[in-house]
Amino acid sequence: MNLFFITNSVPLAQFAVDSGADRIFVDLEVLGKHERQGHLDTLISRHSVNDVAAVRMVVPAGRLMVRINPVNEHTVDEVEQVLEAGADIIMLPMFRTPREVELFIKAVNGRARTTLLVETVGAMKTLHECVAIRGVNEVHIGLNDLHLELRKRFMFELLADGTVDRMAQVLNDALVPFGIGGVARVGEGLLPAELILAEHARLGSSAAILSRTFHRRAETVAEICAQMDFKAQVAKLRQAYEHHLNGSQEDLLRAHREVAAIVTSIASSIAERELVSN
Repeated sequence: MNLFFITNSVPLAQFAVDSGADRIFVDLEVLGKHERQGHLDTLISRHSVNDVAAVRMVVPAGRLMVRINPVNEHTVDEVEQVLEAGADIIMLPMFRTPREVELFIKAVNGRARTTLLVETVGAMKTLHECVAIRGVNEVHIGLNDLHLELRKRFMFELLADGTVDRMAQVLNDALVPFGIGGVARVGEGLLPAELILAEHARLGSSAAILSRTFHRRAETVAEICAQMDFKAQVAKLRQAYEHHLNGSQEDLLRAHREVAAIVTSIASSIAERELVSN
């Protein structure tokens, strides 16, 4: 399981790498993000290209990932900037068509590994065509924006209703490695991290983003260490994933049914609260 830690802090990047994170994730995406998520309790990054260059100094080769903005008139320049700053992997968010993927792949031109962040209905519907484009190396399925566009109440409904299953089938058939959303610390989250990791194992996912339960908006290494044993928490995630990966298909299906039941209950509770508030 590849685990990604989002930060633009050099000390935190060094700490996360030393503590077992596989990639450091610098997030440059700002276009349209506030409009989509500004009403939610989500973390909207304010990272810069200068942060990429700074973090590069402490991240081992091949392990620095940068999310750029969706395709726009400045995409070619933005790709050049992050490549110059030292990005190893470049992630394209919020695309809707294979044409956008082609433009992105052409801009990168084989100089970095490429990741498609599938988080729109258009990307979901054209996934087969998108991953067939030469130069696409991997995919990450983004549950947050996709569940908003699909008008779902809870992002993990996409695990319960077959949406992620269908995308995973396309990716597995195409032999494209992929990850799914984020994961909290073991024992935490509305949907326990252990069950989410069972879904990763069942679907063939091999990557996840460490959620903000791994930093709780902490800005220093000392603040994180005061909250948790970060290295031990990362190890717990790996152990849980390996446990499910080595489990039987029957065990994975049992866990999936449990996920579906919990998700249905949570979505129903959200619907009830919305009804009361209205």
